[in-house]
This record gives sequence, structure tokens and C-alpha cells, in this order.
Amino acid sequence: MARVIEGEGMILGRLSSEVAQLLLAGEEVRIVNAEKVIVTGKREQVLNRYKEKREHGTARKGPYFPRMPDRLVKRTVRGMLPYEQAKGRNAWRRLKCYMGVPEEFEGEEIEVLEEAQPRSVTPHVEVHEICRWLGAKV
Repeated sequence: MARVIEGEGMILGRLSSEVAQLLLAGEEVRIVNAEKVIVTGKREQVLNRYKEKREHGTARKGPYFPRMPDRLVKRTVRGMLPYEQAKGRNAWRRLKCYMGVPEEFEGEEIEVLEEAQPRSVTPHVEVHEICRWLGAKV
């Protein structure tokens, strides 16, 4: 059975590192409300950093950087995994990210990772805002 983790209000980097540890331990993980995950920092700096990541490389050769919120969260988790090794690729395949809460998880218990919650009120940007700024039709 897969662990269902709530993404709303969680810090992207902390959530990603916790999920990566679970995946490497052999668990299947599902992240719901991926579009409501937050990235801390001043709005302009965060948006510029993600725009640079998106524009890096070429359209033909990559690296390819996603615009959709669920894919952006999944890509961030991939950065926390040893993706070029078989164990990292297998772990990444056990991860699914969803925008909103799918019907299949309506009755299930959804976990909240305490380690990924913000400890103080800091300026932040939600992932769906970043993705909309990058050109996603969210």
C-alpha cells in the first residue's frame, strides 16, 4: 500500500528530501495537492531562479525542466535521488504526484510530514504560481 502525503503548505526542498528517503527505503509514495507546495524566498528571486532553470540549455538537447506543478515537484524529488544508479531510478518510479486529491484517495488517511512544514512565517511562493509564471496553463 502506498503512503499518501499532503503537499499543501509544505516546503518543497524539505518535502523532497523526506520523500526521497522513503522511496530509497522501498516505499511507494503519492503526493497530493502538489500545486500548493511552497518555495521559500522573496517572490522575484524565486521566480527568476526557476526561469533560469527553465531557459538553461536548448529545446533539442535539454536539460528539460517541467512547467506543470506535479511534474516540477516530482523533478525536485528526482534531484534528491541517486537517479543515475538503478536504485535511484527504481525509487523514482515508485513516486506519483497529483494536483488536487484524486477520487481514489478520498477515503484514505493522508499524512502530513511535520519535518516539511515551515517553522516560521517567511516570504514564499506556491508552486502553481511559479508554474503559471513559466507558462503552464494551470
